[in-house]
Amino acid sequence: MAAPLSRRALLLATAITAGTPGLSYAAAGGRTTAASAASGRPQAPASLPAPAAWSVRPFALEDVTLGRGVFADKRRLMLDHARGYNVNRLLQVFRANAGLSTLGAVAPGGWEGLDGEANGNLRGHYTGHFLTMLSQAYRSTGEQVFAERIGTMVGALTEVREALRRDPAVLSVAGRFGTAAENPRGSYQYVDLPAGVLGGAAAITLAVWVKPAHDGAWARVLDCGDDTTRYLYLAARNADGVPRFAVTTGGPGGEQGLDGTAPLPLNEWSHLAVTLADGTGTLYVDGTAVARNTGMTLTPAALGALADHWLGRSHYPADPVFAGAFEEFNVWSRALTAAEIGALRDSRAADTPAGRGDLASYAFDETSGGTFADASGRELTATLRRTWGGPSHPGFLAAYPETQFIRLESMTGSDYTQVWAPYYTAHKILQGLLDAHLATGDDRALDLASGMGDWMHSRLSKLPAATLQRMWGIFSSGEFGGIVEAVCELHTRTGRPEHLALARLFDLDRLIDACAADTDVLDGLHANQHIPIFTGLARLHDETGEERYLTAARNFWRMVVPHRMYAIGGTSTGEFWKARGVIAGTIGASTAETCCAYNMLKLSRTLFFHEQDPAYMDYYERALYNQVLGSKRDLPDAEKPLVTYFIGLTPGHVRDYTPKQGTTCCEGTGMESATKYQDSVYFAAADGSALYVNLYSPSTLTWAERGVTVTQSTDFPREQGSSLTVGGGSAAFALRLRVPSWATAGFRVTVNGRAVPGTPRPGSYFTVSRTWRSGDTVRIAMPFRLRVEKALDDPSLQALFLGPVNLVARSSATGHLEVGLYRNAGLSGDLLPTLTPVSGRPLHFLLDGTEWAPFFEGTEDPAHAYFRRSEPRVVLGGTDSGVANPARADGTTLLDDVWAAAPFRGKGSLVAHVRSTVEAWVTAGLLARGDGERVVRTARTATYAD
Repeated sequence: MAAPLSRRALLLATAITAGTPGLSYAAAGGRTTAASAASGRPQAPASLPAPAAWSVRPFALEDVTLGRGVFADKRRLMLDHARGYNVNRLLQVFRANAGLSTLGAVAPGGWEGLDGEANGNLRGHYTGHFLTMLSQAYRSTGEQVFAERIGTMVGALTEVREALRRDPAVLSVAGRFGTAAENPRGSYQYVDLPAGVLGGAAAITLAVWVKPAHDGAWARVLDCGDDTTRYLYLAARNADGVPRFAVTTGGPGGEQGLDGTAPLPLNEWSHLAVTLADGTGTLYVDGTAVARNTGMTLTPAALGALADHWLGRSHYPADPVFAGAFEEFNVWSRALTAAEIGALRDSRAADTPAGRGDLASYAFDETSGGTFADASGRELTATLRRTWGGPSHPGFLAAYPETQFIRLESMTGSDYTQVWAPYYTAHKILQGLLDAHLATGDDRALDLASGMGDWMHSRLSKLPAATLQRMWGIFSSGEFGGIVEAVCELHTRTGRPEHLALARLFDLDRLIDACAADTDVLDGLHANQHIPIFTGLARLHDETGEERYLTAARNFWRMVVPHRMYAIGGTSTGEFWKARGVIAGTIGASTAETCCAYNMLKLSRTLFFHEQDPAYMDYYERALYNQVLGSKRDLPDAEKPLVTYFIGLTPGHVRDYTPKQGTTCCEGTGMESATKYQDSVYFAAADGSALYVNLYSPSTLTWAERGVTVTQSTDFPREQGSSLTVGGGSAAFALRLRVPSWATAGFRVTVNGRAVPGTPRPGSYFTVSRTWRSGDTVRIAMPFRLRVEKALDDPSLQALFLGPVNLVARSSATGHLEVGLYRNAGLSGDLLPTLTPVSGRPLHFLLDGTEWAPFFEGTEDPAHAYFRRSEPRVVLGGTDSGVANPARADGTTLLDDVWAAAPFRGKGSLVAHVRSTVEAWVTAGLLARGDGERVVRTARTATYAD
């Protein structure tokens, strides 16, 4: 019998039948080659039909392979991490939340651990990023190891969702004498004991074996009570880290207690016992009395009937659930002797003189189910439960309970220690699953993703519109990342109207309406909370046709670029935006959050799909070649991705590639960026009539739709040009080459050695139309010039660029370096002759003994991305005139006016311009006549580079 067709196969078959492009918003379906089939690489991977609103479309990652160069070098380092990191560590928080075995794995920590920032309330997000990285790595390289890791993670998440839909089940582990019940940290599980477990006794002994797995204070071994007023408890650790037993009818202030003398060792078995009778209480640890209190008048009899009797849970909501294992919990209606207690240390209770507890006796030797038998003869069966109730609702998948989502619905202000962006985390998981499905065809991944969509729709569709608007407007807690984009993608795959309706439930109307009206409201907003909203709006426009979504996204982009953009392409300071046009005034140690650059790139390419404005790709090149490349350290590490969070632009800043406590949002997006460098090198016109070359990067494109390949050979940006060679068959199409806005020194194109007529204009696309044949070669030459870019609010604060590359000064100085650049400027206006190249190190230069190097190099050298421009004297062609360089009130200097007219046809043209400029400054009273004459003489006698 033939295996049934998978949903993926059916989707693909439907697409083929309908005549749509092959299923990843691709220009054409991914290629299938003998090599890919032999390696197990995805066979003609389904790619989503590109939206009809897109006039150009990207190619699938499979269709573009990277050649040797800076991108391949950076990717190789991240691929080492993708291969080497233990994915069970990422899955630990999911398995623990579901009450499943964590296989001995240790949670990653940082934002992915319960001890990390805000109690680990963002845990699970990093797993989604990692799935996306693996998926992109597999699609880009075809290495089976990535597919296997995806399969492991998807399989585990499937088991997690199934477990969350059931009542908790015992997790049996090796115990002190036989088996024991484990309570994984993060499982929120406890044992619910029947009401009669204490028996209202006037004397009592409690005894239990425990194996604590965490040192959290106040985690209860036992807690019996009504509330925080009347109770009895045994804690593994109090505030001082030692065991404590207490009983009270008057809250904490009325506690009668016993405190141990030393902490219980972690991950080792310890025996705890308490006796209480005749006004005396005694605490035993491992058979030895460690505390005695002769003033303990309260007993279970004094407490009376109590509502709750728990193992592992506290009546104080802030106290942690006990993490570790239980074995042999017994309750006797008398105070055992010291000898009887000592005997319990070496044997099961049943094998000691005390025998089993007569009030309750649980061996915890069950290996399945969710109940524990009572061997006391009283048949007080105990039940394993979760603190948050359950089972979870259908489709729910997370590394924490549904409680964060529930709390968000009633919040009016931000408190990330209680609720930290649960829909943001849901987005990362959802996108990771969608990417896994696209890469491997694993239907379990799509089923998990679809279930998440169903669960979110079921929850959010029931809320009033005003509640949704309030939620999405809350800083941090209400952040939802790029979930709208992901849900639109989900809708494209499932076609279910609920999923499209879900995408619209995230509309933050006041933000959308303001940006659609081109009203800048960004001052004071958290940058990365809002950037991905607009990528989602652009996609929502594609699904609904509603123009305000796309208009808002376009206007928003122009509010950031250039008005809140640093030279490296980054944005935000301390994660927030400030007033429009303030750049120098916002520079600090926490500028340019890396996630912001990642999301601005996504938005830029998405907008380009609708409108081929070269400014989008100019920005893309700037941010990619500078901040994104520079955010990855040039060092292999299997355990850490080594990606920045902030990139401080203060003088002498040293990049931190292991930020905060680890597993941050920026490390997650950094993993993604480094495995998709090729995604925007080439685009195709929607009708296949044109090929856009957006970036100059060594790569090979397979354009299956047109039956050709295009191989780009270059060492750009170390090389000032590129070559494109056509392979395969012949095809007629327009080749559209991006002319960067910085390419003011020329942009020359030849085809098979012959110059192509036309005048390429910086900041545009230059088109070469012809019928292309195998072997045709296009050569592009684009000489770089050294130039400065001035901060919008302080023209004297500048950044240095050579072509697309931001050059930074490597200096430990903590003040802005004062730099002069005009002294050897060439007739072209190029400032490069002022710098001295470093032999054998492309793009490295010296100036006055200081090294300047590309920002994209991921080193820990102290760097100056901005410097203070200082031209105190008029120096031309390396000759000092001896005249101070005068300045106007706005800071513009005489030399600025001279070189603003570059390029010059020759020395005579330059000298003539110097003479006229000097005359204007003398007439304005800004320069003495004699000084002006010295400047003109210097211009006439100096020697200039071209």
